[in-house]
Parts: sequence; structure tokens; C-alpha cells
Amino acid sequence: MTKSCLLSIFFLFLLTYTYGQNKQDKQLAKVLDEILSGQFKPRDPGCAVLVTKKGQIIYEKSFGSADMELNVPLKPEMIFRLGSMTKQFTAVAILQLMEQGKLSLQDSVQKFIKDFPYKGYKVTIENLLTHTSGIKDYTQLDLPDPFIRRKDFPPKQIIDLFKNEPLEFQPGTKFKYSNSGYFLLGYIIETVTNKTYSDFIQENIIKPLGLANTYYDNASQVIPNRVKGYKKEDTVYENTDYQSATIPFAAGALISNVEDLYKWHQALYNYVLIKKETIDKAFTPFKLSDGTVTNYGYGWFIIDIGGSQSIQHGGSINGFKSNEIYFPKEDVFVAALFNCECAPMEDLSSQIASLAIGKIPDEKGIEISEDVQNSYIGKYFTPLDTKRPLVISREKNKLFISVPNEWIAELIAVSHSKFKVKNIRPAGSLELFKDSQGHFTKLIWTQSGKQTEFTKSE
Repeated sequence: MTKSCLLSIFFLFLLTYTYGQNKQDKQLAKVLDEILSGQFKPRDPGCAVLVTKKGQIIYEKSFGSADMELNVPLKPEMIFRLGSMTKQFTAVAILQLMEQGKLSLQDSVQKFIKDFPYKGYKVTIENLLTHTSGIKDYTQLDLPDPFIRRKDFPPKQIIDLFKNEPLEFQPGTKFKYSNSGYFLLGYIIETVTNKTYSDFIQENIIKPLGLANTYYDNASQVIPNRVKGYKKEDTVYENTDYQSATIPFAAGALISNVEDLYKWHQALYNYVLIKKETIDKAFTPFKLSDGTVTNYGYGWFIIDIGGSQSIQHGGSINGFKSNEIYFPKEDVFVAALFNCECAPMEDLSSQIASLAIGKIPDEKGIEISEDVQNSYIGKYFTPLDTKRPLVISREKNKLFISVPNEWIAELIAVSHSKFKVKNIRPAGSLELFKDSQGHFTKLIWTQSGKQTEFTKSE
């Protein structure tokens, strides 16, 4: 066979393959258009979505309104608050300092914050990165001033609000999502570099990568293409409550758009900011002291979706939600930004991601025997609210969770201890835990990135 003949066959194959891929991408775009246009009405708050496959943008669209009062349509290039997606930027900043020899992940908090109380155990930078510090989440505290979130504070003053709280568990023994850890990391960055967190991120991440639409949030600054955020009370949309960016700080104060998030993603996987071995470690689930593997690395969750490993993080902050999901094996990246705290971010993002890798989201769950189902049944209380239990019940071989006289939703079993909550907004999930006797006595409820622990009543 001649060389020219081989080349002809190759290019014919390439054209056929490309046509097939283009057809799949067009079908995906059509499905996503139907899903998102059905979810977000033109004059309501909406979303911007970007999907890439093997380095190519295959879908980039926006739906809904950027400003309901002025009736401004959302555009993909518009800028949203990221909330907890900020944590991955903070994590990379810490890892940059580690590579420069300016800190070690095994350094204690007290090395950099001299007046941070020693609580009987060493709390390391790695504990802060992996949410295994045991330090109470400052966003869950009963604050003395209901308007405190509207005021600007230096980071140290916020740290003083929670530094004397007792540890919730011995560091390294449990995973519990805590914004306090990343707030402390931001202050450690300031202490080590003698620069503000925002300046360090600007100089070492935003500027080198050319992220022209990424900023540390500042309400007084005029930022082109910044969208307005909303909340929903019953069926009525309202402007979101104002919150100073100094409150979320390094745990949630960045703003950006979907295209910059993709540039950020590309930089990570091209090892522009930190070395390959460092980023590989960041994307590796952290192992607790007893050998239990968590689903979190350094600034990212590592979660299975439809049998495929994903590296992801979401965010939820006044008026906004966000999510970013990457499938390394399929080389598929999804970024979704929403300008209402009411948006069903978790469900939609997972649905978009599943479709992008060619999998239909499974809502059936696994089958669980009647005996095991019955072992879940009961009332679960949190010390914060002893009058409104979460109740797990069973009817016609289906499990349900409810707050009596308020709402009820079906549970979809992901495993024998983990469940998705069907058709609830914002999306929720729960995990059940056994005591030393093998009985289910505790559950952790997760919604909008926040975790709440409930204990089963006798």
C-alpha cells in the first residue's frame, strides 16, 4: 500500500471521527439548551455554563437575567461571586509558598499566628487544607451583632471571633468542612509574605495567568460585567443581602467568569503555577489517622460521578452559587455559575457533567434490603434545634426524609450509608454513621456546601 493511500485512509478516518464527535457535541448542546432554558426564564436570575472536551470549548451559553431591575440578559463573559471555589486558589497559593520553602504543610497554626490558642493537639496547615483540623466553622457561630456581615474587618479580628472555640475533634481523625481553615490559610499567606491576601493572589495567580475577569471582590469597585445576586422568598425574587468580602476572605471572596475558570483549570494541568507532584497531591483524597480515606484533597473534592472520577468544588455565597467539575480520564471540564442562592446548583451541575461524559444521570440508586432500611428509621436531632428533627421513614419499600409539617423528600441510596435527597432545593445529601455496636445513630446532612450533624433519638 502506497504512502499516499495510507494518508488518504487516515484523513478519511479523521473526518469520520470528527463528524461523529461534532454530531455528539451538537446533540449535547441541544439537550443542555432544553434543560437550562426550561430551568431559567429570561427575566429571572440564571446561569452561565461552559463545557470543554479534550481542550476544546464545546458549549458556552448563558440563560436568565444579570439584572432583573434593568432587564439585562446574562452573557457567558459576565462575572459572578465564586464563594467556596475561592478555596482552590487559596490552596494553590499555600502550595506555592511550600514549594518556595517558606512554610511546611506540617507547620502548626501557632507558628504563624502566635496568639492562636494551643488546644491540646497540633493543628497543621495540612489539617486546614483538608478540613480535618477540628476548628469550628466561624460561619456557624451565633454572632453578637446581626449586621456584622455588612462591616469590613481585618482578618485577625474575624479570627478572634472563633479562635477560642474548643476543637470539635482531634485533628486528623475526622473530616468536617470548615470555612475557618481556609480563613486561617489566607491570614497565614499574609503573615508569610507581608502582603494582603488579595495582593498575593493578584500578583502570583491572576496576573501571571492573564485572568482579566477574576478579582478579589470589592463592592465599591466598578467592575464591568459584574452581575447582581438574588435570593428567593417563597415565589418572590429579592436582591440578596449585602455581605462584606472581608467576611468570606480566603474562604470565598473571589469573583470570576466561566472562561477565566477554564484558563485557571488549564494552568493547573499544565503545571504553570505549581509542580506536577504537588498538584497530584492536591488531587489525592486525604487519609485520616485511622486509614479512612476522605473525598477531599487540598482545595478540591474527589467524587465519583456515574463511575468516573471527578475533581471538583462548588460554592455558595449571598446571591450566588458556583461549581467546577473535571473528569481527568475523559478530559471533560464543566464550569457553571449562578446568580441566585436558590439555584439547584448541585443537581444541575452533576446532570450537565454526566451528560458531558456521555452518561445518563441515575436517579434509581442501589437496592437496600428491608431490614437495613428499617435500621435507618427514626428521628434525628441537632443541638442547635431540638424541636425540628429530621425524620427518616419508609413506605412501599422507599425511604423518605422529612421535617414534619414542613417538607418531605425521597432518599436515593448511593451506598448503604450515603443518600441523595430527591427534588429538594437547594440539593441535599446525607450520610449515616454506625456506633460501636453497629447501629445507625448519627447522620450528617449536607446542603449548599454546609454540613450539619444530627443524632438519633432513643
